Amino acid sequence: MANRKPANRNVVQVAWSGPAKAPRHMASQPQQPTHRALRGYAFDPSLATSLDTAVVSEITYRVPWEKLERGPIGEYVEVVDYDPASQCFYAPVDLDHPFVLAEDGYGPSEGNPQFHQQMVYAVAMTTIDHFERALGRKAFWADRFEKGTHLSDDEQFVRRLRIYPHAMRMANAYYSRGKFSILCGYFPATEDRSTGQFPRGMVFTCLSHDIVAHETTHALLDGFHEYFLEATNPDVLAFHEAFADLVALFQHFTFPEIIAHQIAKTRGNLESDNLLAQLAAQFGLARGTHGALRDAIGRFDADKKWVRHVPDPTELDDTLEVHERGAILVAAIFDAFLAIYKGRTRDLVRLASGGTGVLQQGDLHPDLVNRLADEAAMAASHVLNMCIRALDYCPPVDLTFGEYLRALVTADMDLYPEDQRGYRVAFIEAFRRRGIYPEDIRTLSEDSLRWARPGEDPEREPGEVEGMLARFINDIKLRTHVDKLRYLKTRKEIWKETRQIRIDLHNFIQNAVVKAELLQRLTGLALAEYQAPEGVRVRRNGMPVFSVRSLREARRAREDGRALNQVFVTILQTETMEHEGQSHTIRCGSTLVIDLDESKVTYVIGKGLHDKARLLRNIKFKEAMENSPLAVTYYGEGKEPFAALHNISA
Repeated sequence: MANRKPANRNVVQVAWSGPAKAPRHMASQPQQPTHRALRGYAFDPSLATSLDTAVVSEITYRVPWEKLERGPIGEYVEVVDYDPASQCFYAPVDLDHPFVLAEDGYGPSEGNPQFHQQMVYAVAMTTIDHFERALGRKAFWADRFEKGTHLSDDEQFVRRLRIYPHAMRMANAYYSRGKFSILCGYFPATEDRSTGQFPRGMVFTCLSHDIVAHETTHALLDGFHEYFLEATNPDVLAFHEAFADLVALFQHFTFPEIIAHQIAKTRGNLESDNLLAQLAAQFGLARGTHGALRDAIGRFDADKKWVRHVPDPTELDDTLEVHERGAILVAAIFDAFLAIYKGRTRDLVRLASGGTGVLQQGDLHPDLVNRLADEAAMAASHVLNMCIRALDYCPPVDLTFGEYLRALVTADMDLYPEDQRGYRVAFIEAFRRRGIYPEDIRTLSEDSLRWARPGEDPEREPGEVEGMLARFINDIKLRTHVDKLRYLKTRKEIWKETRQIRIDLHNFIQNAVVKAELLQRLTGLALAEYQAPEGVRVRRNGMPVFSVRSLREARRAREDGRALNQVFVTILQTETMEHEGQSHTIRCGSTLVIDLDESKVTYVIGKGLHDKARLLRNIKFKEAMENSPLAVTYYGEGKEPFAALHNISA
């Protein structure tokens, strides 16, 4: 027998309880999602009742993730579902409920108020997200202001836009500046059976992607340029309507299923009748128009047949109704998009057609459909970003379509100097075909359309003005202020800090006489002590009254990958001028575009004092409108211009 080692009687036997517990690795912790998935209608409920479009009538929106309260109530919007006509509150939806999260929200339903709340939230947040991506900063609503009343910071700052899905029982929906809200109506459809709609069936505007996106854009634009609601010329209100339509239209191209479906249906020809170019189809049909409320590329003629719009360079001269005039701008920009799309897909069509450029009869191959859809989505994304970014380069008052073209070209040239795909040429050509021209330029070349850089002062040495402006930017520590803004977390903190920077900048201009005189010459405004012309209000100390109305920063990527750091400052002033024995007040202002990296003022874009020609145009336009049937459109409804505007369009 082998020898055995004697047992150690001093060892205590302990039961094994498994391996020691290791600390939990961070990778095993659930991370906060970047987006929230919410189901909704791609356009509106009307697509779900047609066999041809039912398959693409519903989509899943992906909106930025945020913690929500019941409503939903988030950082930007608050949905309040009170129905005055029925005198009842509908139970607020809880989008953070586990069951709701697991199902990507409520399923599309015309009869479920909770889905209505979900739908308006999803579309509004999608629209806000597009603005923030294009601008490179947080979005803000218009400030609260009451004439003759001093409001605290907390009272002035509007954190959330309210959305009422069932605000009224009528065929209307509009953005209310007075209530800082979007009011959506509902109404019975027409009894005309030829429209294809259920006679007297209830139509909810809150279930239309196009209507909610349109109204949200009005609110965003009002927070961006508050004086774009002053009808000083025929283009101002028309631009507001056109821009809201453009955002809603190009958001269609963010839905891959819809693009592929319509590309297959039209065989890649987006100039033919298609859903992507139409707005508010159900609303238009329910009102008995036999088509969408608006169409960017065509219309139905007297025989109820769809026909393509033919560009008319004289149409703008005779069109004053706001929506009709805005439709000309929409058509021009959509034509530019179509030209860009054709350029991006020309090689694909050439390959698929064996070099002929003419596709064979029959259905397109799914691979070709997907590639065409990808290019359409890419082109639409670029065009939408161009349109939004151009807002930074607009004058703060009295905007015209021609000036918007200059803003488009300038903003794009700053980021993409080469323009290898000819995007800017497509815009210039499309505007020219519609008779949209800027004033005070010699040619339609890109260089002529680009806003002019600040000129030299003939009384100073070459380079002295540029040096003084650089010292001015450094003296006010603009780069330091902007860097601080970028590290603030909440929108309210950003708003408060921005407001303080504006106050400091205003005080600096007042106290620095030489700098004020220099800015005065560049902007065409009265900024220096005891130098205000007659008609400009002056304080007791001799300082002219002006305001630094806004300050916006942007950090965007150039074509070469480098960052473009900019600040946009708007300075406003009013002037009283005499004309034919009557006093008229004209609003003036300038936008200063500042390159932070180079410490220089790149552009000064504005409407200065003593512009008799502009004053005369404004007076004649106002007098003509006050004596026309369109008076209520331009000057009615007090604080609610969109209430009358959209009710007329309905």
